[in-house]
Amino acid sequence: MSKNQKPYPKFSDRAAVLGRLRNLKMAESAHAYVRGNVDKSYEWLASADTAKIPQGPPIWIGGDCHLSNLGPIAGVGGKIDIQIRDLDQTVIGNPAHDLIRLGLSLATAARGSDLPGVTTAKMLGQLSGI
Repeated sequence: MSKNQKPYPKFSDRAAVLGRLRNLKMAESAHAYVRGNVDKSYEWLASADTAKIPQGPPIWIGGDCHLSNLGPIAGVGGKIDIQIRDLDQTVIGNPAHDLIRLGLSLATAARGSDLPGVTTAKMLGQLSGI
């Protein structure tokens, strides 16, 4: 190994190294924070007034529904569908939880893009059907 080459971290340090890298990425923007912190989203949901959250049947949900996990999927007859593409956080839960997480992702991405507040409100209104 040359003098300028850094040694690879030990395998036992892998989780700590990856955690530091994730935290650095999340510090880049509010949207990156929301995207990288699914645990915090579920803490917020657990502390929320559940009477204000629509109760759907417990079904398979993405569990980590944010803008970066949505994308085009080829459909039948040349149609394109937009679907959740990342399913590593999939759980059985309330489908409203995916919509809440998606709404938070939309709002933080819009605000981080300097879009006017009215644009953010219109996007979230479309998501909620208002």
